[in-house]
Amino acid sequence: MAAHSRFDTHEVFNQSPPYENVDLFASDTGLKEAVAANGAASETAALSAFGKAWGTAEAFTRARQANQNPPQLHAFDAKGFRRDTVEFHPAYHRFMSDSIAAGLHASTWTDAGKRAAPSAEVARSARFYMAAQVETGHLCPLTMTRAALAALAVAPALASLIVPKVVARSYDPTFRPWWEKSGMTLGMGMTEKQGGTDVRANTTTATPAGDAYSIVGHKWFFSAPMSDAFLVLAQAPGGLTCFLMPRFRPDGSVNALRFQRLKDKLGNRSNASSEVEFTEAFAWRVGDEGAGIRTILHMVQLTRLDCAVASAGLMRMALVQAVHHCRHRNVFEKKLYDQPMMRAVLADMALEVEGATAFVMRLSRALDRAAEDAREAAYARLMTPVAKYWICKLAPAFMFEAMECLGGNGYVEESVLPRLYREAPVNAIWEGSGNVMCLDVLRALKREEEIDLVAGLSREAVVSVDADGSAKLDSANEFDARKTVGRLALTASAAALKASAPGAVADAFVRTRLGESRSALYGASGMDEATAGMLLQRVLPES
Repeated sequence: MAAHSRFDTHEVFNQSPPYENVDLFASDTGLKEAVAANGAASETAALSAFGKAWGTAEAFTRARQANQNPPQLHAFDAKGFRRDTVEFHPAYHRFMSDSIAAGLHASTWTDAGKRAAPSAEVARSARFYMAAQVETGHLCPLTMTRAALAALAVAPALASLIVPKVVARSYDPTFRPWWEKSGMTLGMGMTEKQGGTDVRANTTTATPAGDAYSIVGHKWFFSAPMSDAFLVLAQAPGGLTCFLMPRFRPDGSVNALRFQRLKDKLGNRSNASSEVEFTEAFAWRVGDEGAGIRTILHMVQLTRLDCAVASAGLMRMALVQAVHHCRHRNVFEKKLYDQPMMRAVLADMALEVEGATAFVMRLSRALDRAAEDAREAAYARLMTPVAKYWICKLAPAFMFEAMECLGGNGYVEESVLPRLYREAPVNAIWEGSGNVMCLDVLRALKREEEIDLVAGLSREAVVSVDADGSAKLDSANEFDARKTVGRLALTASAAALKASAPGAVADAFVRTRLGESRSALYGASGMDEATAGMLLQRVLPES
């Protein structure tokens, strides 16, 4: 504890010290168990080193700086030439450099653009989960860069040119052609003013021009505009098609991407999102004409997983901020942490994070094994939209509960909680809203292997299964889809906990989340005091 400060009128005491200079991996029992249970135990030392580097006081300071100094658009240079560049605070560039050096942008791919080692997805998700706890905005371009490689697999000749630059562990923010740089990042632009999620309503056109295309139109949300190239959707003669649009044309001239403005967003403020017009912009086709949606779906599974992982990471940071504060704060002559109702709230929150963490790591394992195991591939197809829907929906309300644990201290900007609170909603909105996720789940449930998978998960989680094996699910009813997907998420989380956490943790999750009396509010689950004490000891090791 730092020495007390003394003002003219009072002495400052009974305040919690900053939560900093911690090992984000070694201090997280649930994460360590989930990583080991899902095949990445060999990464323990490397993940701990990552956790220490990202848990420093300096890292938390840089996160604040990157968000207090948002990016700025410079449409023209000093001489009046059109440039459309975006300027970032040095703290943002440091996060990008560190994350790319750690492989968050491409560690699941080989230099040839193939899927990497058996546990690469789990190991990357663990790092992504920790990075999200510190600074989430910069993860957007890293997510798109790694996911774009899945879409580029349908264009092997094009992929062979750029993949070596993409997978390089070097961050190069300079504004110059990608082939001159030591590494590159990829962004994307899919939606337009009139359509949003309904990309079939896109009006941007693509006209063949030699071996490439000329693109005319706009994008209402253009993610990570400082990237070196972008995947975009446009209407070609054969229908909606995917294209790769570089910032520079092959002759070295600046491509015709005209940034209109940067979005003034609720959160995610360290990262730039823009509106853009294309005035005969150069682009290469990715996949067949008319196959744009099918091509983009190759990357969507990966971006949606990252949304769920990041949301789980945000929840973890909010939880430890709350627990850390309550352990140091005296209220009514005892530690806030020891007050019975506060323990009930914190323990319930801890159990929520346990379930989310186990779920995303189990899903990551499925992606690691999908190519060799049909059941794992079915799990990944079904559970990616389930995890994205459920965990991203949990996060905003979870942040508010954590903020309340700190009282007024949690509501001011010097606390990290307001930033976490603003950050949380975006993962539920980007890459498909909640209703879109539920529709995807209903489509997946029409496959026999997915129905069998649900029955198997229910047995693993010790959840009752109806005679038709559907675990109380009505896979044809859109009106009840959110109830269906919520039940699936809880079942999958319970099964994941059964495989990775102590039995008492999984049993508590089943009892409080899948019972008939589940409460919508934290601290009202009916958990017994012994279970609460066990869960709280798992949140942070007490010194």
